[in-house]
Formats: sequence, structure tokens, C-alpha cells
Amino acid sequence: MTLGNRVKSLRELKNYSQKYVSERLDISQSAYSKLETGETKISDEKLSQIAEILEVKPEDIKAFDSQKYFNSVSNVEGDYSGIYIGNADTELIQKLYEDKIQLLEKLLNNTEKDLLKSEKELEKYRSKYGEL
Repeated sequence: MTLGNRVKSLRELKNYSQKYVSERLDISQSAYSKLETGETKISDEKLSQIAEILEVKPEDIKAFDSQKYFNSVSNVEGDYSGIYIGNADTELIQKLYEDKIQLLEKLLNNTEKDLLKSEKELEKYRSKYGEL
């Protein structure tokens, strides 16, 4: 798996759009896409910037293996009160789920009226996660 594929997999797990990441990197979406596809090499500096946006460490991106993640997450045992995760990077997986839980809690605590009052915040969510 290439570095670009790893970045793409983590970005998708975070539910971030290419547009969201490219805007934070201050590059065009097509330039960012080339990073993910491997058409453009990802420098260490750019990898650090991407890691910060994805809220992970650069070494987490380098070591990420989506096959382990998806195989491990699908390997559920017992009464479903917990998930058995084999050789996956459990700290990274836990961080990804915690981020999603925080977003959902924030959305649940806001009424639709509250969200409409804050168009700027709503637009931020749309660019980061797509439609709510």
C-alpha cells in the first residue's frame, strides 16, 4: 500500500472530504488528489501537515494498514458487547472512533434551529464531512 493510499484510507475513515483537507493544506483539490494517487510524492513536511489535519502522527500514517483495520473490525466475537481487534493499531482506531463520537454528540446536543443560526459552523461540517 502506498503512502497516498494510506492517507486516503485514513481521510475516508475520518469522513473528511478531499476538499476539506486540500483547503487546510492551501492547495487545490486536484493537487491533493495527486498526492493520494501517488502522482505527486508526499514530502515529510506535507505528511506532517496532513497528519495534523487528520489528527494522527505521521508515523501512524506510514504504518497504517487498511487490510488489518478492516479485517480486524469485521472480526467480532462474543455477544457484541465489545469488538476483538487483532493486530491492528488499536490506539489509532480508538482515536478515529472517539473523533466520530465527539462529532455525533455535538450534533445531537444542537437542535436544528441552533445549527441554522450558525451557518458558518454548518458549512464547516459540510465541507469536512459532507451533508449532515
